[in-house]
Amino acid sequence: MEEINLKEMFDYFLSKKLYIILITIVCILTGFVYFRFFKVPMYKSYTTILLTKGSDVNQITSNDITLNKNLVDTYREIIKSRKVINKVINNLNIDYNFESLSKEISVSSINDTEIIKISVSDRDSKIAMDVANETANVFNSEVVKLYNIQNIGIVDEAVEEESPYNINMLKTLLISFFIGIILSFGVVFILFYFQLLL
Repeated sequence: MEEINLKEMFDYFLSKKLYIILITIVCILTGFVYFRFFKVPMYKSYTTILLTKGSDVNQITSNDITLNKNLVDTYREIIKSRKVINKVINNLNIDYNFESLSKEISVSSINDTEIIKISVSDRDSKIAMDVANETANVFNSEVVKLYNIQNIGIVDEAVEEESPYNINMLKTLLISFFIGIILSFGVVFILFYFQLLL
């Protein structure tokens, strides 16, 4: 196996700098075309809800807080349930089924608190907002039916976002640039290595 001389390799890379530049430019242009014509903008809206004791908030005890924290995981499953999501679809009259809409909804608790965050991602910013708010409303009514308690309060209602969260031209071009550099260096190194074998 031939030993690699670093100076020879460096000189070879310099002699192939045009290849490196061209491959990098192609990768950047590919990233730009993907960003401009194929990247689907997605919008995210969220609402947060708080587990409370109800209207008698002045008499909330530590036991109530512990109970609510224990209910967070259960409530997360209810929010993502077929019953809730199908009712959201019907109420908003949107062209989704349970499987497609459930993929757009994510539910999380905030820092081990009694606050639950319902996030919705969609290519339509208004639908993302409407689904988030309606999910919270439907969930609230279902909790009353299931537990016969009213312990849900809305902290923040979802708002319509103006900018997509997954679109970043600079980030896309930077990633394309680094991919181009890595790919071009890899191609030139392979050419150099096979030249040693000849």
